[in-house]
Amino acid sequence: MDLFSQIEAPEREEIRRLREELEDANYRYYVLNQPTMSDRDFDVKLRRLQDLEALYPDMFDPKSPTQHVGSDLGKKGFEQVAHRYPMLSLGNTYSREEIEDWVRKLPQDVEIVCELKYDGLSISLWYEDGKLTKAVTRGDGQKGDNVIANIKTIASIPWSIQGEHIPTFFELRGEVLLPWAQFERLNKEREEQEEQLFANPRNAASGTLKLQDPQEVARRGLDAYLYYMLGEDLPGNTHYDRLMAARQWGFPISDAIRVCHSVDEVMAYIAYWDTERKNLPVATDGIVLKVNNLQQQVELGYTAKSPRWAIAYKFPAEKQLTRLKAITYQVGRTGIVTPVANLEPVQLSGTMVQRATLHNEDFIRQLDIQPGDNVWVEKGGEIIPKITGKENLTGEAGHTAERSYSETVFHSEGRSFFPTKCPECGTELVRIPGEAAWRCPNEKGCPPQIKGKIEHFVSRKAMSIDGLGEETIDLLFEQGLLHSIADLYDLRQEDIARQERLGEKSAQNILDSLEASKQVPWSRVLFALGIRMVGETTAKKIARRFRSIDTLQWATEEQLCAIDDVGKQIADSIIAYFADMDNLQTIQRLREAGLQMESTEQEQQALSDTLAGKNIVISGVFAHHSRDEYKAMIELHGGKNTGSISKKTSFVLAGDNMGPEKRNKAEALSIPLVSEDEFLAMLTTEN
Repeated sequence: MDLFSQIEAPEREEIRRLREELEDANYRYYVLNQPTMSDRDFDVKLRRLQDLEALYPDMFDPKSPTQHVGSDLGKKGFEQVAHRYPMLSLGNTYSREEIEDWVRKLPQDVEIVCELKYDGLSISLWYEDGKLTKAVTRGDGQKGDNVIANIKTIASIPWSIQGEHIPTFFELRGEVLLPWAQFERLNKEREEQEEQLFANPRNAASGTLKLQDPQEVARRGLDAYLYYMLGEDLPGNTHYDRLMAARQWGFPISDAIRVCHSVDEVMAYIAYWDTERKNLPVATDGIVLKVNNLQQQVELGYTAKSPRWAIAYKFPAEKQLTRLKAITYQVGRTGIVTPVANLEPVQLSGTMVQRATLHNEDFIRQLDIQPGDNVWVEKGGEIIPKITGKENLTGEAGHTAERSYSETVFHSEGRSFFPTKCPECGTELVRIPGEAAWRCPNEKGCPPQIKGKIEHFVSRKAMSIDGLGEETIDLLFEQGLLHSIADLYDLRQEDIARQERLGEKSAQNILDSLEASKQVPWSRVLFALGIRMVGETTAKKIARRFRSIDTLQWATEEQLCAIDDVGKQIADSIIAYFADMDNLQTIQRLREAGLQMESTEQEQQALSDTLAGKNIVISGVFAHHSRDEYKAMIELHGGKNTGSISKKTSFVLAGDNMGPEKRNKAEALSIPLVSEDEFLAMLTTEN
């Protein structure tokens, strides 16, 4: 018995380890939107776990990753809704042999519907009497978050439908996506702000759909494709017929759907789209195969987490092996030093790749790479080049070759492979506790930081100053005409006109744009200052609370943290900015130049005292204005916004889909619920 226990112990320990790894991978994929494990690696580990659990049935656990789908629940602010029909995941295949094995288990002469597998976020749309009433995420498969306000920002999804024979209730399932063009635009914006880039469109779509601000969701430009219908008294007897009916009702159904009758037809479909998908406007990562006959679907049934009548074929990731020629280091606007891999050019997904980010020191250490190594490069989400590993060097006898002395020194003890000093200005780098990046603290003397701050200041979403692109700023900096953002307003026409590639007309256009920028509102001026961690949306919220730079200058951490989305780190960054005498001098010069350092008189003055003394809670989704706009209205009419309901609450401004907890609490405390129309009428009624 003791010997037997010793023999089986490693497998039992492996079961526990695999469960932990897979649960962690699910959490990072579904909740954090920061996957750390490839789909294929996940599937290999999951199958290994299934095999081990079959060998040790006494270790069965209903909470095992083999028994449930990953969950994206846990985000605050959304009503949780139980699925009418469980929302399961699909099993994955990676070869013709696995597809043939799946087909052998199906009825003879079965029809198989092939569809593109879109790489986005699963959604369940509920329609009652032709109107969209709920939009529920996958969640844990049994319940999900109702994100209907955000779904209504997607132009391709109808809010209501009309026509003949529309069921009283039906559910359409599909995928919410972020098109490539929108993905590139968002990542470019984030790169300019030195924010962490989205790894791929799927992560970006998932994060976007869980935002609390429908206006920001609308700005990002989500799209959707729908692929399955459920309910009673539905049209057609096949899966394909129902999708065609949904298309006639105006739903976004892909044109790529095909009905196949053999494995050869399926493989031809896969081969075609493995190439052609690269021309699509959205990301795909495979093909979904479904039994077409609905009665056969019912007979085949389900496993604990997947339907037996459907399966997914996953496209292999395209990657190439190339040589890492060198690692260079770029300094950004906020001083972050980013290592960049310079590669032997390699063709990948239709483009020539020569550079890829290495993120930070920890990333390089983890991959154990250095110049001279042969490295594997892929395109993350098929668009962002990334290094995923290295190929071991081998000698003539097949043994691992020794790196040369010059190469080995790159990875010696300490930080010798990563610069200890700024590659631009020579300042000793610092690493802030809790962060992975090294930073140059010389923000006032490091050229890339100075020029980066000026580029940010003149950008469209900040001061929107035309004619001052990266090359022009670099030219004026080299000529000693620009050392800070305040120097912009000291530029003279003759100084600009005599620069190479510029002239009198260009100089005058720049000066006209600088003059026009003096009318840019206070919130955008605040954003333009480039305070670390204060993005565009955060700047608007801060400017709404602190209506002048003078009041913001003396704000306490407690006051700042009371603003939505402002935490301790952002508050500390703001306080540190105003504690710097050079920054105060810059602000004074900008003030003297005529920039808006406070809200205008119209913005500052209360429109009325209709809501004076009232504490108001906002909940739900609104048709006429955004939540932020209603918060501003409340303040302009003398009221106070509060985040939670209490005995002191005067009333709740209640929109559609108000959270059930808030509704119940309001009823328990006899707090009035005021509709959107009632609220607007209240503000327009003369006292």
